[in-house]
Amino acid sequence: MSDEHTPDNTDPSTGPADDTRARTGEAPAALGPLVNRLSGRHMSARTTRRGLVAIALGAVIAAIATVVISGGFDNSGDLTTHPNSGGPMSTGAVAGKAFGTAGAGDCLTWSKEDASDLTKVECSDKHLFEVASEVDLSIFPGAEFGPGSRFPGVLRFSQLRNEHCAPAVVEYLGARYDPNGKFSVGLINPGEAGWAAGERTLRCGLQRSGTTGTLLPIVGSVAGQDESKVWDAGTCIGINQNVPADPVDCSEPHAFEVISVVDMGAKFPGGFPPVADQDKYLEETCTQAANEYLGSPDALRNKTLTLFWDNIELSSWLAGSRKVNCSVGKELDSGGFAPITNSAKGDILINGAPPVAPPAEPEGRSRPVPLPGAAPLGN
Repeated sequence: MSDEHTPDNTDPSTGPADDTRARTGEAPAALGPLVNRLSGRHMSARTTRRGLVAIALGAVIAAIATVVISGGFDNSGDLTTHPNSGGPMSTGAVAGKAFGTAGAGDCLTWSKEDASDLTKVECSDKHLFEVASEVDLSIFPGAEFGPGSRFPGVLRFSQLRNEHCAPAVVEYLGARYDPNGKFSVGLINPGEAGWAAGERTLRCGLQRSGTTGTLLPIVGSVAGQDESKVWDAGTCIGINQNVPADPVDCSEPHAFEVISVVDMGAKFPGGFPPVADQDKYLEETCTQAANEYLGSPDALRNKTLTLFWDNIELSSWLAGSRKVNCSVGKELDSGGFAPITNSAKGDILINGAPPVAPPAEPEGRSRPVPLPGAAPLGN
């Protein structure tokens, strides 16, 4: 029911991935500024994560489809329209009047795969979509959207989303829209049946999509919350072919586990902090969080896990986003993540086997000085 979603609430419109940094307790390869520490390397999670996002996007795009009110209009075939008075018109759709009367600031939700039970709810309740504006295609020049025209395909709806919904969302939220945040631009269309009956109005708005495109519930108006793309501590992010997926129970195979949420605004109350300053603060903060979360300073190394964190980009900072995650996972030398089973707080399996702790470090052994981070890859 939104921009490029399949009827099972999936969406490929993943925004730019968060910048990420990492540190290892063993000797993997690529997850946060390169740091030789303990017995292994610590590489840029930004590099790895952006590469993973590129892989994941390919899988998601293969499943692109526009979510619609597939029920169309009621069985009588009647279409009640009213002169445009500045607000959306009633469509008489099977989903009720929720779609046809939804205006900016309204929140919508549904539970059925075909979204035929779409309804308005209070934004303080769980919902899947917050309306930012409507687009009336009937006033467009030419015959493309005129009476009897063909229902647009997925790519055309994607173009309409980019051309009309993206700027509408920016106008709706103003300077507070974080293009790298947890909310993305979405579009709802009336479905093929609605289109055939003459409905030409689209709804633009905001949604929250998982890594695989699954729509996730939103609580509260987007305009009133921090848009930082973070997960609560204790959340395990699933894995699919060594690439992070959507949250799962930690007893299931997963790519990494979130161990803390850090409010960067508390440390940097003024202007935007350079990435080097962020990393300096987060290396210490996330290391402390890992020690507390895992139960001891040696646990990260003994479990051969990688510690990594996110960075905030300037555009996100200017939009008001201030929070980042610290997480632990197992990075592969070949790139990507190894599947971990169970929470890192207890006994874990990596690739189905218990981790083998590296040999103890000799007493008095000096630790190498951290090296600068690797050059980031583009999204």
